[in-house]
Formats: sequence, structure tokens, C-alpha cells
Amino acid sequence: MFTPAVRPLWLAIALLCALAASLSIVLTEFFNLHPCHLCIFQRLIFMVLAALALGGVLFGAALPGMILGVLVVATAGTGLGAAGYQSWLERQPADLGFSCVGVEPGPIERLVEWLGDQAPTLFMATGMCDEMGPQVLGITLANAAVVGHLLVIGLAIWALWRSRQQF
Repeated sequence: MFTPAVRPLWLAIALLCALAASLSIVLTEFFNLHPCHLCIFQRLIFMVLAALALGGVLFGAALPGMILGVLVVATAGTGLGAAGYQSWLERQPADLGFSCVGVEPGPIERLVEWLGDQAPTLFMATGMCDEMGPQVLGITLANAAVVGHLLVIGLAIWALWRSRQQF
């Protein structure tokens, strides 16, 4: 029976996500950026995605690997939503008053605040989500995260599709 080679796909996802999380940390320090709650949340999601994808490398096309693959797609979908929302916030005119900060902190803000207390170098949010950060060719870091999450979703679906051939 043919066993599809899905481990390289999971490894590519793990490396892509580890690179995205690492770049977010390095760019924050190098350019003295002030990441917002959504930025930190996306950094966390890329870290979780890297760990889940490493599980896919370990289990391959076996059932635990497929379960982890579904978790990768769901987690990347969450990251896509956060990055898309942040990209939208960045494009809103300042005078309209759109902001990611509400009267009461939501679950993302509470999680990021707690993580910031535990590991400030990695998770301290010091900026506002509606402030447009640096751009390269008109693409912000939030826009790049949208592309990264779409890429992860596509690769994970491809790996899951190849895994189903084993069953």
C-alpha cells in the first residue's frame, strides 16, 4: 500500500510558523516596535502552530497526525481571523474611533496580559491594534500574518488530503 509522504509538509509548516514567530520577536526588538494584543496573540498562535505541526512530523499520516492536522487548520483559521481583523482596524480612519480596546478586556486581552506577566520579553503588549505599523510595499505585519495563516491552512489541508490516502 502506498504511504504518502506528509511529514515534509508538516515540517514545512512547523518551520514556517517558527520563522514567523521568531521574526515577530526579532523585528519588535530591532525596530523598537510596540506590539498590540492582536500582534502578541498572533505570535502565540504561530508558536502553537509550530508545536502542533511538529506533532504532525512525529505521527505522519497516522490518526494522531490527522487529528493534529485538523487542529492546525482550526488554529490557523483563528489566527487568520485575528490578522484579518487587525488588518481591517489598521485601515480605518482615526476619526471614526475604531479600536481593539473595549471597556472590559476580552478573552484575548486577558490571555495576552497574563502571558505578558509570565514572559514579558515574548508577550508584553505595549501598542494599540488600530495603529498602522511599518510597511513594506504597502503590506503591514498584520497583512503578512494573513498570508502566513492562509499558507499554513493550504499546506495543512494538502497534508490532510495526502494522509487520507493511507486509510
